[in-house]
Amino acid sequence: MRRVVGIDLGTQSVKVAVVAADGEVLSSAVRPYAVDSRQSGWAETDPQAWLAAALDAAREALASGDAPPDAIGLSGQMHGVVLCDADGTPVRPAITWADTRSAPQARRIAQDLGRAELARLGSAPFPGFAGVTLAWLAEHEPDALARARWALQPKDWLRLQLTGEVATDPSDASGTLLYDLVAGAWSPAALQACDVRADLLAPVLASDAVAGTVRLTDSPLSGLPVATGGADAACGIHGLGLAPGSGALALGTGAQLSSVIASPDPDDTLRTHTFAAVGPIGAAYYRLAAVQSGGLALERALAWLGASIDEAQAALASGLRADDPIFLPFVAGERSPYLDPDLRASWQGLSLATTREAMLRSVLEGMAYAVAAAYDAIVESGASPAAPLTTLGGGSRDAAYVALLADALGIALRPSSVADATVVGATRLAMTALGDAMPPVAIATHGIVESGIVVPAGDWLVAERRDRWRAAVESARQGSEGA
Repeated sequence: MRRVVGIDLGTQSVKVAVVAADGEVLSSAVRPYAVDSRQSGWAETDPQAWLAAALDAAREALASGDAPPDAIGLSGQMHGVVLCDADGTPVRPAITWADTRSAPQARRIAQDLGRAELARLGSAPFPGFAGVTLAWLAEHEPDALARARWALQPKDWLRLQLTGEVATDPSDASGTLLYDLVAGAWSPAALQACDVRADLLAPVLASDAVAGTVRLTDSPLSGLPVATGGADAACGIHGLGLAPGSGALALGTGAQLSSVIASPDPDDTLRTHTFAAVGPIGAAYYRLAAVQSGGLALERALAWLGASIDEAQAALASGLRADDPIFLPFVAGERSPYLDPDLRASWQGLSLATTREAMLRSVLEGMAYAVAAAYDAIVESGASPAAPLTTLGGGSRDAAYVALLADALGIALRPSSVADATVVGATRLAMTALGDAMPPVAIATHGIVESGIVVPAGDWLVAERRDRWRAAVESARQGSEGA
């Protein structure tokens, strides 16, 4: 039986898994690395730390194998930039998607390109996207840009180190703000607006093509063919086997709502993102609403209140109250649907009667309404996912929170225990590159959660408080614009 290796290069850690031809994860290992923030708003990583961590994790994952694997598939964090020379040596640290230093460049690019052109690129300019980051580098570090032969996505840089070959795939290309989804090629207009040389960008290959062979002789991966791979969100969709019309909600540090669509059909409101799915150029697409204010906001609020996650979950399970404060969870700005990096978190409606329990409850409630706002943007763009919506990640294990989400979104949810969809998606690409097929990961569910059952007081309270939350967000946005 064939076995393939999946490497999922995340923001703070890499996961390497050995997966059988039937999709079963046979072994895996995880290695962390640091994200450096030397200045406020910066988020950089030494790419060599990615390579060292991936090789170390691969040695562990393959240590007990009875037979060598047959191929490698890659998945990686989206949007980042690795400037490197011809052989992959970095000329500066990688700038990741979480970096916000390029906000002024994002505003300028939005004005230069206009709404119609941006819709073809799939997204509004946002700090951390590769094109926007490259515009910042052109302005602030032109010498580094001049020394670079390539500007690569993280997983593409890792493949270059493994194989000596340079390529990217449609899913990662479409996340750069430099790729015309409609034309299926790099966009001359975007390159000009972002001040990017066309020869900095890698050629675009099918995600499931063979894009090189591992040349590292001292690695357990030596000699293996490597599939081009894909962006992490797209690999997760592929791992679940989602078809057009279906979607998923991933709840973790942030939240990602995805809905698979058959054609690019750009969202000219620019409140969501449209990306290419993995596969050949033009094979499929997905609409994504990215919410930054998920578990990240909860982690900060728990620290502020000196509370545990168990306390917060118990507070929510006791039921919402009409006089609970309203919490805006925007500790790091927000993407869909507001596209506002300057939004900030706050509690509103605090009084002498407000309890710590009420504040904890309001944090989870505010997070749920942020997800609901993103879901509305997906629906209004014409890409409604079918019900029930598969729900993944750590947040999907809290029954009260899932019930609140079902009510806030107005759609039935199907909580799932899937933990390896992204890495399995990468290995499915590797299996296809070998000329074989692998089934999607089995979605083990905990039952369907219908809307309308969230709190003893009734779902009318959710609707009323969500209206108050929306009004508070609009007031905060107007105040930010006025300042």
